[in-house]
Amino acid sequence: MTEKRPTLTLKPKAKAAGAGPARPGQKRPAGPGGAGRPAGAQGQAPAPRQAGPRPQGGRDERRPDDRRPARGPERAPAPAPAPAPAPPAAASHQDEARLRHSHEVKVAAQLGYRPDLKADSLAFALLGAAGSLARVRAGIALPQALAEVFQDYDAAPQARGAIQDIAYRAMRQLGRSEVLLGLMTSKAPEPAMLAGLLHAALALLDPPEGTAAPYEAFTVVDQAVGAAAAHPDFAHAKAMVNAVLRRFLRERAQLLEAALRAPLAQWNYPQWWIDAVRGAYPDDWRAILEAGNRQPPLTLRVNRRRTGVEDYLRTLEAAGMGARQVGPWAVRLDQAVNVAHIPGFADGLVSVQDAGAQLAAPLLDLADGMRVLDACAAPGGKSGHILETADVELTSLDVDARRLVRVDQNLQRLGLQATVRAGAAEDAGWWDGRQYDRILADVPCTASGIVRRHPDIRWLRRKSDTHQLATLSAKILDNLWRMLRPDGKLLFVTCSLWPQESEAQAAAFAVRNGAVRLDAPGQLLPNSGAGQDHDGLFYALFHKAGA
Repeated sequence: MTEKRPTLTLKPKAKAAGAGPARPGQKRPAGPGGAGRPAGAQGQAPAPRQAGPRPQGGRDERRPDDRRPARGPERAPAPAPAPAPAPPAAASHQDEARLRHSHEVKVAAQLGYRPDLKADSLAFALLGAAGSLARVRAGIALPQALAEVFQDYDAAPQARGAIQDIAYRAMRQLGRSEVLLGLMTSKAPEPAMLAGLLHAALALLDPPEGTAAPYEAFTVVDQAVGAAAAHPDFAHAKAMVNAVLRRFLRERAQLLEAALRAPLAQWNYPQWWIDAVRGAYPDDWRAILEAGNRQPPLTLRVNRRRTGVEDYLRTLEAAGMGARQVGPWAVRLDQAVNVAHIPGFADGLVSVQDAGAQLAAPLLDLADGMRVLDACAAPGGKSGHILETADVELTSLDVDARRLVRVDQNLQRLGLQATVRAGAAEDAGWWDGRQYDRILADVPCTASGIVRRHPDIRWLRRKSDTHQLATLSAKILDNLWRMLRPDGKLLFVTCSLWPQESEAQAAAFAVRNGAVRLDAPGQLLPNSGAGQDHDGLFYALFHKAGA
Protein backbone atom coordinates (compact mmCIF):
# COMPACT_ATOMS: atom_id res chain seq x y z
CA MET A 1 0.00 0.00 0.00
CA THR A 2 1.28 3.42 -0.77
CA GLU A 3 1.46 6.04 1.93
CA LYS A 4 0.03 8.78 -0.29
CA ARG A 5 -3.40 8.57 -1.86
CA PRO A 6 -2.89 8.46 -5.63
CA THR A 7 -4.78 10.63 -8.04
CA LEU A 8 -7.21 8.18 -9.58
CA THR A 9 -7.67 8.23 -13.33
CA LEU A 10 -9.58 6.00 -15.69
CA LYS A 11 -7.95 4.37 -18.64
CA PRO A 12 -9.64 5.33 -21.89
CA LYS A 13 -11.62 2.74 -23.75
CA ALA A 14 -9.32 0.22 -25.40
CA LYS A 15 -9.58 -0.40 -29.11
CA ALA A 16 -11.60 -3.48 -29.93
CA ALA A 17 -8.64 -5.41 -31.31
CA GLY A 18 -6.01 -3.95 -29.07
CA ALA A 19 -6.54 -5.77 -25.78
CA GLY A 20 -3.23 -7.50 -25.32
CA PRO A 21 -1.65 -9.72 -22.67
CA ALA A 22 -0.65 -8.53 -19.23
CA ARG A 23 2.28 -6.21 -18.85
CA PRO A 24 4.34 -7.57 -15.91
CA GLY A 25 4.60 -5.26 -12.93
CA GLN A 26 1.93 -2.84 -14.12
CA LYS A 27 -0.17 -1.49 -11.28
CA ARG A 28 -3.87 -0.96 -11.42
CA PRO A 29 -7.29 0.20 -10.18
CA ALA A 30 -8.77 3.54 -9.67
CA GLY A 31 -9.96 6.80 -11.11
CA PRO A 32 -12.92 9.09 -11.40
CA GLY A 33 -14.86 9.98 -14.43
CA GLY A 34 -18.47 9.62 -15.36
CA ALA A 35 -21.63 10.61 -13.63
CA GLY A 36 -22.12 10.84 -9.91
CA ARG A 37 -24.28 8.63 -7.78
CA PRO A 38 -27.80 8.06 -9.08
CA ALA A 39 -30.71 8.92 -6.82
CA GLY A 40 -31.91 6.43 -4.25
CA ALA A 41 -28.58 4.79 -3.42
CA GLN A 42 -29.52 4.44 0.20
CA GLY A 43 -32.76 2.68 -0.56
CA GLN A 44 -33.54 -0.86 0.46
CA ALA A 45 -31.85 -3.47 -1.71
CA PRO A 46 -34.10 -5.89 -3.54
CA ALA A 47 -33.84 -9.51 -2.48
CA PRO A 48 -31.28 -11.60 -4.38
CA ARG A 49 -32.60 -14.01 -6.96
CA GLN A 50 -30.61 -16.89 -5.50
CA ALA A 51 -29.66 -18.04 -2.06
CA GLY A 52 -27.17 -15.68 -0.55
CA PRO A 53 -26.04 -16.01 3.07
CA ARG A 54 -23.72 -18.84 3.88
CA PRO A 55 -24.48 -20.58 7.16
CA GLN A 56 -22.81 -18.84 10.07
CA GLY A 57 -21.20 -20.80 12.87
CA GLY A 58 -21.33 -24.50 13.60
CA ARG A 59 -18.90 -25.55 10.90
CA ASP A 60 -16.13 -28.04 11.46
CA GLU A 61 -13.54 -26.32 9.33
CA ARG A 62 -9.80 -26.12 9.73
CA ARG A 63 -8.26 -22.69 9.45
CA PRO A 64 -4.59 -22.03 8.67
CA ASP A 65 -2.51 -22.22 11.82
CA ASP A 66 -3.20 -19.02 13.76
CA ARG A 67 0.41 -18.77 14.85
CA ARG A 68 1.61 -17.77 11.38
CA PRO A 69 2.49 -14.15 10.67
CA ALA A 70 -0.31 -12.16 9.10
CA ARG A 71 0.18 -11.40 5.42
CA GLY A 72 -1.95 -9.72 2.83
CA PRO A 73 -2.82 -11.13 -0.59
CA GLU A 74 -0.41 -10.57 -3.43
CA ARG A 75 -1.29 -8.02 -6.08
CA ALA A 76 -1.54 -9.28 -9.61
CA PRO A 77 0.07 -7.73 -12.64
CA ALA A 78 -2.58 -5.99 -14.73
CA PRO A 79 -2.93 -6.97 -18.37
CA ALA A 80 -3.30 -4.71 -21.35
CA PRO A 81 -1.10 -1.71 -21.94
CA ALA A 82 -3.00 1.54 -21.55
CA PRO A 83 -3.25 4.36 -24.06
CA ALA A 84 -2.84 7.88 -22.79
CA PRO A 85 -5.18 8.39 -19.85
CA ALA A 86 -8.27 10.49 -20.23
CA PRO A 87 -8.48 13.62 -18.10
CA PRO A 88 -10.11 12.82 -14.76
CA ALA A 89 -13.55 14.16 -14.00
CA ALA A 90 -13.89 16.28 -10.90
CA ALA A 91 -14.88 14.25 -7.82
CA SER A 92 -17.84 15.80 -6.09
CA HIS A 93 -18.09 16.09 -2.31
CA GLN A 94 -21.22 15.47 -0.30
CA ASP A 95 -21.98 16.43 3.28
CA GLU A 96 -18.90 18.65 3.56
CA ALA A 97 -19.29 19.07 7.30
CA ARG A 98 -19.14 15.35 7.99
CA LEU A 99 -16.68 13.91 5.49
CA ARG A 100 -12.94 14.40 5.51
CA HIS A 101 -11.67 16.29 2.45
CA SER A 102 -9.48 14.35 0.07
CA HIS A 103 -6.75 17.02 0.22
CA GLU A 104 -6.24 16.62 3.96
CA VAL A 105 -3.14 14.88 5.30
CA LYS A 106 -3.86 11.17 5.12
CA VAL A 107 -4.47 9.40 8.41
CA ALA A 108 -5.03 5.73 9.16
CA ALA A 109 -7.86 4.17 7.18
CA GLN A 110 -11.15 4.22 9.07
CA LEU A 111 -12.06 0.55 8.73
CA GLY A 112 -14.29 0.74 11.78
CA TYR A 113 -16.31 3.71 10.52
CA ARG A 114 -20.05 2.92 10.61
CA PRO A 115 -21.74 4.32 7.50
CA ASP A 116 -24.91 6.38 7.63
CA LEU A 117 -26.83 3.91 5.49
CA LYS A 118 -29.96 1.84 5.91
CA ALA A 119 -28.96 -1.43 7.56
CA ASP A 120 -31.05 -3.45 5.09
CA SER A 121 -29.62 -1.78 1.99
CA LEU A 122 -27.25 -3.35 -0.48
CA ALA A 123 -24.98 -0.31 -0.03
CA PHE A 124 -24.58 -1.20 3.66
CA ALA A 125 -23.73 -4.80 2.77
CA LEU A 126 -21.28 -3.77 0.05
CA LEU A 127 -19.44 -1.45 2.41
CA GLY A 128 -19.28 -4.17 5.06
CA ALA A 129 -17.88 -6.63 2.53
CA ALA A 130 -15.36 -4.00 1.38
CA GLY A 131 -14.18 -3.59 4.96
CA SER A 132 -13.73 -7.35 5.25
CA LEU A 133 -11.70 -7.52 2.04
CA ALA A 134 -9.50 -4.64 3.22
CA ARG A 135 -8.76 -6.53 6.43
CA VAL A 136 -7.85 -9.65 4.47
CA ARG A 137 -5.38 -7.54 2.47
CA ALA A 138 -3.84 -6.63 5.83
CA GLY A 139 -3.37 -10.33 6.63
CA ILE A 140 -6.49 -11.10 8.68
CA ALA A 141 -8.40 -14.30 7.95
CA LEU A 142 -11.83 -13.66 6.45
CA PRO A 143 -13.93 -15.10 9.32
CA GLN A 144 -12.11 -12.84 11.80
CA ALA A 145 -12.41 -9.89 9.42
CA LEU A 146 -16.15 -10.44 9.13
CA ALA A 147 -16.51 -10.69 12.91
CA GLU A 148 -14.82 -7.30 13.26
CA VAL A 149 -17.10 -5.75 10.64
CA PHE A 150 -20.22 -7.19 12.28
CA GLN A 151 -19.16 -5.66 15.59
CA ASP A 152 -18.21 -2.28 14.11
CA TYR A 153 -21.44 -2.07 12.12
CA ASP A 154 -23.63 -3.52 14.86
CA ALA A 155 -25.05 -5.62 12.05
CA ALA A 156 -28.33 -7.48 12.45
CA PRO A 157 -28.51 -11.16 11.35
CA GLN A 158 -29.96 -10.28 7.92
CA ALA A 159 -27.22 -7.73 7.26
CA ARG A 160 -24.56 -10.17 8.46
CA GLY A 161 -25.77 -12.75 5.99
CA ALA A 162 -25.66 -10.28 3.10
CA ILE A 163 -22.20 -8.96 4.04
CA GLN A 164 -20.81 -12.47 4.42
CA ASP A 165 -22.28 -13.68 1.14
CA ILE A 166 -20.81 -10.76 -0.83
CA ALA A 167 -17.41 -11.07 0.89
CA TYR A 168 -17.13 -14.76 0.06
CA ARG A 169 -18.22 -14.19 -3.53
CA ALA A 170 -15.62 -11.44 -3.93
CA MET A 171 -12.86 -13.53 -2.37
CA ARG A 172 -13.51 -16.43 -4.76
CA GLN A 173 -13.32 -14.05 -7.73
CA LEU A 174 -10.59 -11.76 -6.44
CA GLY A 175 -8.10 -12.65 -9.17
CA ARG A 176 -10.60 -12.02 -11.93
CA SER A 177 -11.75 -8.68 -10.56
CA GLU A 178 -8.16 -7.62 -9.89
CA VAL A 179 -7.26 -8.13 -13.53
CA LEU A 180 -10.43 -6.40 -14.71
CA LEU A 181 -9.62 -3.36 -12.58
CA GLY A 182 -6.14 -3.35 -14.03
CA LEU A 183 -7.64 -3.10 -17.49
CA MET A 184 -9.97 -0.25 -16.61
CA THR A 185 -7.86 1.92 -14.31
CA SER A 186 -4.34 3.30 -14.26
CA LYS A 187 -3.46 2.87 -10.58
CA ALA A 188 -4.47 0.58 -7.75
CA PRO A 189 -7.37 2.08 -5.78
CA GLU A 190 -6.50 3.50 -2.39
CA PRO A 191 -7.42 3.03 0.36
CA ALA A 192 -7.78 -0.75 0.38
CA MET A 193 -11.43 -0.46 1.32
CA LEU A 194 -12.16 1.38 -1.94
CA ALA A 195 -10.53 -1.48 -3.83
CA GLY A 196 -12.62 -3.88 -1.75
CA LEU A 197 -15.79 -2.06 -2.73
CA LEU A 198 -14.95 -2.38 -6.43
CA HIS A 199 -14.06 -6.07 -6.01
CA ALA A 200 -17.34 -6.70 -4.19
CA ALA A 201 -19.42 -4.89 -6.81
CA LEU A 202 -17.69 -6.67 -9.71
CA ALA A 203 -18.31 -10.02 -8.02
CA LEU A 204 -22.05 -9.25 -8.10
CA LEU A 205 -21.98 -7.95 -11.68
CA ASP A 206 -19.83 -10.81 -12.99
CA PRO A 207 -21.09 -14.07 -11.37
CA PRO A 208 -19.40 -17.41 -12.15
CA GLU A 209 -20.42 -19.02 -15.42
CA GLY A 210 -23.70 -20.86 -15.16
CA THR A 211 -24.98 -18.93 -12.14
CA ALA A 212 -27.47 -16.08 -12.10
CA ALA A 213 -26.55 -12.61 -10.92
CA PRO A 214 -27.95 -12.07 -7.41
CA TYR A 215 -29.02 -8.46 -8.10
CA GLU A 216 -29.93 -6.36 -11.10
CA ALA A 217 -26.91 -4.59 -12.58
CA PHE A 218 -28.33 -1.08 -12.19
CA THR A 219 -29.01 -1.81 -8.50
CA VAL A 220 -25.42 -2.90 -7.88
CA VAL A 221 -23.99 0.24 -9.52
CA ASP A 222 -26.44 2.52 -7.73
CA GLN A 223 -25.75 1.00 -4.33
CA ALA A 224 -21.97 0.80 -4.83
CA VAL A 225 -21.87 4.53 -5.60
CA GLY A 226 -23.99 5.15 -2.53
CA ALA A 227 -21.62 3.08 -0.43
CA ALA A 228 -18.62 5.07 -1.65
CA ALA A 229 -20.38 8.37 -0.95
CA ALA A 230 -21.13 7.27 2.63
CA HIS A 231 -17.50 6.69 3.68
CA PRO A 232 -15.24 9.66 4.50
CA ASP A 233 -12.08 7.95 3.26
CA PHE A 234 -13.23 7.72 -0.36
CA ALA A 235 -16.40 9.73 -0.82
CA HIS A 236 -14.38 11.80 -3.31
CA ALA A 237 -14.10 8.67 -5.51
CA LYS A 238 -17.81 7.95 -5.94
CA ALA A 239 -17.74 9.20 -9.54
CA MET A 240 -14.85 6.86 -10.26
CA VAL A 241 -16.80 3.92 -8.81
CA ASN A 242 -19.74 4.82 -11.01
CA ALA A 243 -17.57 5.15 -14.12
CA VAL A 244 -15.65 1.90 -13.58
CA LEU A 245 -18.73 -0.22 -13.00
CA ARG A 246 -20.65 1.32 -15.90
CA ARG A 247 -17.71 0.81 -18.20
CA PHE A 248 -17.60 -2.85 -17.20
CA LEU A 249 -21.26 -3.22 -18.11
CA ARG A 250 -20.76 -1.48 -21.48
CA GLU A 251 -17.61 -3.37 -22.46
CA ARG A 252 -18.13 -6.64 -20.59
CA ALA A 253 -17.36 -8.99 -23.48
CA GLN A 254 -14.17 -7.23 -24.56
CA LEU A 255 -12.90 -6.79 -21.01
CA LEU A 256 -13.52 -10.41 -20.05
CA GLU A 257 -11.87 -11.67 -23.23
CA ALA A 258 -8.76 -9.66 -22.42
CA ALA A 259 -8.78 -10.48 -18.70
CA LEU A 260 -9.16 -14.22 -19.11
CA ARG A 261 -5.85 -14.40 -20.97
CA ALA A 262 -4.22 -14.05 -17.56
CA PRO A 263 -4.11 -17.25 -15.42
CA LEU A 264 -4.88 -15.13 -12.36
CA ALA A 265 -8.24 -14.15 -13.85
CA GLN A 266 -8.95 -17.53 -15.42
CA TRP A 267 -8.39 -19.58 -12.25
CA ASN A 268 -8.60 -17.05 -9.38
CA TYR A 269 -5.46 -18.32 -7.66
CA PRO A 270 -1.93 -16.92 -7.31
CA GLN A 271 0.44 -18.30 -9.92
CA TRP A 272 2.50 -20.26 -7.38
CA TRP A 273 -0.65 -22.04 -6.23
CA ILE A 274 -1.63 -22.94 -9.81
CA ASP A 275 1.89 -24.26 -10.45
CA ALA A 276 1.87 -26.30 -7.22
CA VAL A 277 -1.45 -28.00 -8.00
CA ARG A 278 -0.41 -28.67 -11.58
CA GLY A 279 2.91 -30.16 -10.46
CA ALA A 280 1.37 -32.41 -7.82
CA TYR A 281 -1.68 -33.52 -9.83
CA PRO A 282 -0.90 -33.24 -13.57
CA ASP A 283 -4.08 -35.15 -14.54
CA ASP A 284 -6.50 -33.50 -12.09
CA TRP A 285 -5.21 -29.96 -11.60
CA ARG A 286 -7.99 -28.24 -13.56
CA ALA A 287 -10.74 -30.08 -11.69
CA ILE A 288 -9.05 -29.31 -8.35
CA LEU A 289 -8.82 -25.58 -9.08
CA GLU A 290 -12.41 -25.47 -10.31
CA ALA A 291 -13.68 -27.33 -7.22
CA GLY A 292 -12.01 -24.76 -4.99
CA ASN A 293 -14.01 -21.97 -6.63
CA ARG A 294 -17.40 -23.56 -6.05
CA GLN A 295 -19.56 -22.81 -3.05
CA PRO A 296 -19.46 -25.87 -0.77
CA PRO A 297 -22.55 -27.77 0.30
CA LEU A 298 -23.91 -27.81 3.83
CA THR A 299 -23.31 -31.33 5.15
CA LEU A 300 -24.55 -32.48 8.54
CA ARG A 301 -23.44 -35.27 10.85
CA VAL A 302 -26.36 -36.97 12.58
CA ASN A 303 -25.80 -37.57 16.30
CA ARG A 304 -26.39 -41.31 16.62
CA ARG A 305 -26.95 -40.91 20.36
CA ARG A 306 -30.01 -38.75 19.69
CA THR A 307 -31.56 -39.94 16.41
CA GLY A 308 -31.04 -41.96 13.24
CA VAL A 309 -30.40 -40.84 9.67
CA GLU A 310 -33.80 -41.99 8.36
CA ASP A 311 -35.64 -40.33 11.22
CA TYR A 312 -33.75 -37.09 10.72
CA LEU A 313 -34.40 -37.09 6.97
CA ARG A 314 -38.11 -37.29 7.78
CA THR A 315 -37.67 -34.35 10.17
CA LEU A 316 -36.11 -32.32 7.36
CA GLU A 317 -38.86 -33.32 4.96
CA ALA A 318 -41.50 -32.19 7.45
CA ALA A 319 -39.69 -28.83 7.66
CA GLY A 320 -39.76 -28.49 3.86
CA MET A 321 -36.01 -29.04 3.44
CA GLY A 322 -34.62 -31.32 0.76
CA ALA A 323 -31.67 -33.53 1.72
CA ARG A 324 -29.96 -36.82 0.96
CA GLN A 325 -27.73 -39.24 2.81
CA VAL A 326 -24.10 -39.06 1.63
CA GLY A 327 -22.35 -41.15 4.28
CA PRO A 328 -23.09 -43.53 7.17
CA TRP A 329 -24.12 -40.58 9.34
CA ALA A 330 -23.81 -37.76 6.82
CA VAL A 331 -26.73 -35.79 5.36
CA ARG A 332 -26.31 -33.07 2.74
CA LEU A 333 -28.91 -30.32 2.47
CA ASP A 334 -30.08 -29.39 -1.02
CA GLN A 335 -29.94 -25.73 -0.03
CA ALA A 336 -27.57 -24.21 2.53
CA VAL A 337 -29.24 -22.32 5.37
CA ASN A 338 -28.14 -20.60 8.54
CA VAL A 339 -27.57 -23.11 11.34
CA ALA A 340 -30.27 -21.37 13.37
CA HIS A 341 -32.77 -22.69 10.81
CA ILE A 342 -31.54 -26.31 10.84
CA PRO A 343 -34.09 -28.52 12.66
CA GLY A 344 -32.61 -29.96 15.84
CA PHE A 345 -29.24 -28.23 15.55
CA ALA A 346 -29.59 -26.29 18.80
CA ASP A 347 -30.72 -29.50 20.55
CA GLY A 348 -27.68 -31.48 19.43
CA LEU A 349 -29.39 -33.75 16.91
CA VAL A 350 -26.88 -32.78 14.21
CA SER A 351 -23.59 -30.94 13.70
CA VAL A 352 -22.15 -29.31 10.60
CA GLN A 353 -19.21 -31.35 9.30
CA ASP A 354 -17.85 -32.08 5.84
CA ALA A 355 -18.44 -35.63 4.62
CA GLY A 356 -14.69 -36.18 4.25
CA ALA A 357 -14.03 -35.06 7.82
CA GLN A 358 -16.57 -37.60 9.07
CA LEU A 359 -14.16 -40.42 8.17
CA ALA A 360 -11.84 -39.65 11.10
CA ALA A 361 -13.76 -41.15 14.04
CA PRO A 362 -14.53 -44.49 12.32
CA LEU A 363 -10.87 -44.88 11.27
CA LEU A 364 -9.78 -44.69 14.92
CA ASP A 365 -11.50 -48.04 15.62
CA LEU A 366 -12.83 -46.83 18.96
CA ALA A 367 -14.12 -48.96 21.83
CA ASP A 368 -15.74 -48.04 25.12
CA GLY A 369 -13.32 -47.24 27.93
CA MET A 370 -10.42 -46.18 25.72
CA ARG A 371 -8.27 -43.19 26.57
CA VAL A 372 -8.26 -40.91 23.50
CA LEU A 373 -6.50 -37.66 22.55
CA ASP A 374 -7.83 -35.25 19.96
CA ALA A 375 -4.81 -33.03 19.31
CA CYS A 376 -5.37 -29.67 17.57
CA ALA A 377 -9.05 -30.16 18.38
CA ALA A 378 -10.69 -26.76 17.82
CA PRO A 379 -13.45 -26.12 16.86
CA GLY A 380 -14.43 -29.55 18.18
CA GLY A 381 -16.24 -31.29 15.32
CA LYS A 382 -14.11 -34.42 15.46
CA SER A 383 -14.16 -34.47 19.28
CA GLY A 384 -17.94 -34.53 19.13
CA HIS A 385 -17.91 -37.35 16.59
CA ILE A 386 -15.52 -39.41 18.73
CA LEU A 387 -17.82 -39.10 21.77
CA GLU A 388 -20.89 -39.91 19.69
CA THR A 389 -19.16 -43.08 18.49
CA ALA A 390 -18.03 -44.60 21.80
CA ASP A 391 -17.90 -43.96 25.56
CA VAL A 392 -14.26 -42.95 25.80
CA GLU A 393 -12.12 -40.82 28.08
CA LEU A 394 -11.36 -37.96 25.71
CA THR A 395 -8.88 -35.10 26.00
CA SER A 396 -9.45 -32.27 23.51
CA LEU A 397 -6.26 -30.26 23.11
CA ASP A 398 -5.60 -27.03 21.25
CA VAL A 399 -2.89 -24.38 21.42
CA ASP A 400 -5.42 -21.53 21.26
CA ALA A 401 -7.41 -21.20 24.49
CA ARG A 402 -9.84 -18.84 22.75
CA ARG A 403 -10.76 -21.45 20.16
CA LEU A 404 -11.33 -24.01 22.92
CA VAL A 405 -14.40 -22.00 23.87
CA ARG A 406 -15.93 -23.29 20.62
CA VAL A 407 -15.04 -26.86 21.61
CA ASP A 408 -16.81 -26.44 24.95
CA GLN A 409 -19.85 -24.90 23.26
CA ASN A 410 -20.13 -27.68 20.69
CA LEU A 411 -19.81 -30.43 23.28
CA GLN A 412 -22.40 -28.78 25.53
CA ARG A 413 -24.82 -28.52 22.62
CA LEU A 414 -24.34 -32.24 21.94
CA GLY A 415 -24.67 -33.16 25.63
CA LEU A 416 -21.15 -34.68 25.70
CA GLN A 417 -18.14 -34.26 27.99
CA ALA A 418 -14.38 -34.19 27.51
CA THR A 419 -11.30 -32.82 29.21
CA VAL A 420 -10.68 -29.62 27.27
CA ARG A 421 -7.11 -28.42 27.68
CA ALA A 422 -4.93 -25.65 26.26
CA GLY A 423 -1.47 -26.69 25.15
CA ALA A 424 0.85 -27.03 22.18
CA ALA A 425 0.79 -30.48 20.63
CA GLU A 426 4.53 -30.29 19.92
CA ASP A 427 5.24 -29.87 23.65
CA ALA A 428 4.57 -32.11 26.66
CA GLY A 429 3.96 -29.61 29.45
CA TRP A 430 0.20 -30.31 29.40
CA TRP A 431 0.56 -34.14 29.44
CA ASP A 432 -0.01 -36.12 32.65
CA GLY A 433 2.30 -38.95 31.54
CA ARG A 434 -0.44 -41.53 30.94
CA GLN A 435 -0.37 -42.95 27.45
CA TYR A 436 -3.36 -42.97 25.10
CA ASP A 437 -5.03 -45.86 23.29
CA ARG A 438 -5.88 -43.69 20.31
CA ILE A 439 -4.58 -40.32 19.09
CA LEU A 440 -6.13 -38.12 16.42
CA ALA A 441 -3.52 -35.70 15.05
CA ASP A 442 -5.28 -33.18 12.81
CA VAL A 443 -2.12 -31.13 12.39
CA PRO A 444 -1.62 -27.49 11.30
CA CYS A 445 -1.19 -27.10 7.55
CA THR A 446 -1.69 -24.67 4.69
CA ALA A 447 -5.36 -25.73 4.48
CA SER A 448 -5.08 -25.91 0.69
CA GLY A 449 -7.68 -28.70 0.61
CA ILE A 450 -10.50 -26.61 2.11
CA VAL A 451 -10.09 -23.50 -0.01
CA ARG A 452 -13.68 -23.74 -1.25
CA ARG A 453 -14.80 -23.11 2.34
CA HIS A 454 -12.06 -20.56 3.05
CA PRO A 455 -11.32 -18.75 -0.24
CA ASP A 456 -9.10 -16.23 1.54
CA ILE A 457 -6.49 -18.92 2.19
CA ARG A 458 -5.17 -18.76 -1.35
CA TRP A 459 -4.45 -15.03 -0.99
CA LEU A 460 -3.05 -15.19 2.55
CA ARG A 461 -0.70 -18.12 2.06
CA ARG A 462 2.81 -18.00 0.59
CA LYS A 463 4.74 -20.83 -0.99
CA SER A 464 7.24 -20.84 1.88
CA ASP A 465 4.46 -21.62 4.38
CA THR A 466 4.35 -25.24 3.21
CA HIS A 467 7.84 -26.02 4.48
CA GLN A 468 7.37 -24.14 7.74
CA LEU A 469 4.10 -25.87 8.59
CA ALA A 470 5.39 -29.30 7.51
CA THR A 471 8.31 -28.84 9.92
CA LEU A 472 5.93 -27.97 12.77
CA SER A 473 3.66 -30.92 11.93
CA ALA A 474 6.60 -33.34 12.00
CA LYS A 475 7.46 -32.16 15.53
CA ILE A 476 3.85 -32.65 16.60
CA LEU A 477 3.65 -36.18 15.20
CA ASP A 478 6.94 -37.25 16.81
CA ASN A 479 5.90 -35.77 20.16
CA LEU A 480 2.48 -37.45 20.11
CA TRP A 481 3.92 -40.82 19.14
CA ARG A 482 5.63 -41.22 22.50
CA MET A 483 2.28 -40.53 24.18
CA LEU A 484 0.70 -43.52 22.40
CA ARG A 485 0.70 -46.84 24.25
CA PRO A 486 2.05 -49.99 22.57
CA ASP A 487 -0.60 -51.56 20.31
CA GLY A 488 -2.24 -48.14 20.04
CA LYS A 489 -3.19 -46.30 16.85
CA LEU A 490 -2.45 -42.77 15.68
CA LEU A 491 -4.47 -41.19 12.88
CA PHE A 492 -2.63 -38.44 11.00
CA VAL A 493 -5.01 -36.01 9.29
CA THR A 494 -4.33 -32.90 7.28
CA CYS A 495 -6.53 -30.71 5.09
CA SER A 496 -3.72 -30.02 2.63
CA LEU A 497 -3.25 -30.95 -1.01
CA TRP A 498 0.52 -30.51 -0.96
CA PRO A 499 2.43 -33.85 -0.80
CA GLN A 500 5.07 -32.28 1.45
CA GLU A 501 2.40 -31.91 4.12
CA SER A 502 0.62 -35.20 3.46
CA GLU A 503 2.08 -38.31 1.81
CA ALA A 504 5.72 -37.29 2.14
CA GLN A 505 5.09 -36.36 5.77
CA ALA A 506 3.44 -39.72 6.50
CA ALA A 507 6.23 -41.71 4.84
CA ALA A 508 8.97 -39.84 6.69
CA PHE A 509 7.15 -40.22 10.02
CA ALA A 510 6.83 -43.99 9.56
CA VAL A 511 10.57 -44.30 8.87
CA ARG A 512 11.62 -42.12 11.82
CA ASN A 513 9.46 -43.92 14.34
CA GLY A 514 9.19 -47.46 13.03
CA ALA A 515 5.44 -47.02 12.75
CA VAL A 516 3.37 -49.63 10.95
CA ARG A 517 1.09 -48.06 8.38
CA LEU A 518 -2.45 -49.42 8.19
CA ASP A 519 -5.15 -49.05 5.55
CA ALA A 520 -6.55 -45.52 5.27
CA PRO A 521 -7.96 -43.37 2.43
CA GLY A 522 -4.74 -41.41 1.83
CA GLN A 523 -5.27 -38.28 -0.24
CA LEU A 524 -8.86 -37.25 -0.91
CA LEU A 525 -9.08 -34.66 -3.65
CA PRO A 526 -11.77 -31.97 -3.33
CA ASN A 527 -14.81 -33.34 -5.04
CA SER A 528 -18.02 -31.51 -5.97
CA GLY A 529 -20.37 -33.95 -7.64
CA ALA A 530 -23.80 -35.50 -7.39
CA GLY A 531 -22.42 -38.54 -5.57
CA GLN A 532 -19.38 -37.58 -3.51
CA ASP A 533 -18.90 -34.05 -2.29
CA HIS A 534 -16.09 -33.47 0.17
CA ASP A 535 -13.06 -31.35 0.93
CA GLY A 536 -9.46 -32.24 0.10
CA LEU A 537 -8.22 -34.19 3.11
CA PHE A 538 -5.42 -36.67 3.79
CA TYR A 539 -5.58 -39.68 6.13
CA ALA A 540 -2.74 -41.96 7.27
CA LEU A 541 -3.26 -44.50 10.08
CA PHE A 542 -0.33 -45.90 12.11
CA HIS A 543 -0.02 -48.79 14.56
CA LYS A 544 2.54 -48.84 17.37
CA ALA A 545 4.09 -52.25 17.87
CA GLY A 546 3.56 -53.92 21.25
CA ALA A 547 6.27 -53.94 23.92
